[in-house]
Order: sequence, then C-alpha cells, then structure tokens
Amino acid sequence: MKETIAILSIVTITLIGCGGDKKQTEQASTAVESKKVIDVVIIQQQSEPDTLKGSLTAEATGKIGNTEIKIAYHSPSVRGRIIWGGLVPFDKVWVTGAHMATSIEFNHNVEIGGKTIAAGKYAFFTIPGKDGWTAIINTNWQQHLTDKYDEAQDVVRLKVKPEQEEKNQERLRYVIEAEGNNSGEIVMYWERVEISIPFKIKG
Repeated sequence: MKETIAILSIVTITLIGCGGDKKQTEQASTAVESKKVIDVVIIQQQSEPDTLKGSLTAEATGKIGNTEIKIAYHSPSVRGRIIWGGLVPFDKVWVTGAHMATSIEFNHNVEIGGKTIAAGKYAFFTIPGKDGWTAIINTNWQQHLTDKYDEAQDVVRLKVKPEQEEKNQERLRYVIEAEGNNSGEIVMYWERVEISIPFKIKG
C-alpha cells in the first residue's frame, strides 16, 4: 500500500460566544466575551511516542477531482499499551478514534462497497477482528463514542482486510489517497495495523 507523508500542521479554531446576566439586561453592553481555542492537528507518520497527553483533535482532508473529503477525529496514542484485543476489543463496534464519533464528510456523492452515499456528513465506525474488519458508514455522526450507535442507521458495511506495517504508528492517523481522477482510498494507520476503504466519485 503506497503511503503519503502528511505535513504536521496546526489549525487554530476560535469559538466566540457572548454571555450576560439575565437579571441585568440593561447592562448587556458589559457582557463578557468568552473564547475557547481548539488546536486541530494533521497527524504525521510517527513511530516514537510524543510528550503530548490525551487524544488530539485531528483532521485529514483530500480532494479528488471536484470532490472534497474531510475526516474529523480524536487521535489517541499507543503509549506502550496493547491495542488490538486490549484497549480496542475485538468484535465490537469501535469509534475508530476517541471521545466523539469519527466523522467523514463528502461534498459530492461517492460509492463505497457498491453503494452510493449521498453528499453529506456521516460517522465512521469499524469492528476490528483478529482476521478481518468491518468498516461502517453511519448517518449519526453527532454522538459520544458509540453510545447511540444504531445498526439500522448504517449506510454501508464493508469487509476489509487489515495489513501489518513494519513500523509502529504512534498516533492514530487517517490519510485520503487518490487512485486516479475519480477514485481513492480512506486509509487508517494505528500501531502496526493499516486498513483501507476504497471509494469512487459518483457524478
């Protein structure tokens, strides 16, 4: 499987909200503006542990023809732990990240597993197994982990074969790889495992 080296970058997103005391509406002009800063990271190839704590807010983006794909996720690190069959149980639906559901967004229709997926935003789940995985595209992308996962909301379920990498990938990483002008792959790397989900551009 060919590999694309991503350049580490940080995008700072500032969310701004205004708050005031409802009991003193006449003094609304003195309301305090609050700000919350979120660093969004593009995860790079990384074989050694880093000093950053927790699961980083990350994203992966790609463009194939006129179709843009964006994956938003939280990236945990290995940190010497047993991942498969340990931190991530076999044969259970996994958020394929941490904290919130991993989301994937297409601005044009795509085809995965022989099914057309309409442009929009979806959740991306997997079911890791010892010999094979199941990749899942689900309509409910706004959920904590798999707390509200419902198989009835699955758009696609696709069997995929994991590949073993020679080098460790410390932080979970997604890459969008082009395979020509109208097709590509969604690739996930973590620890020494790689899974790839092929897709085609529709229309």
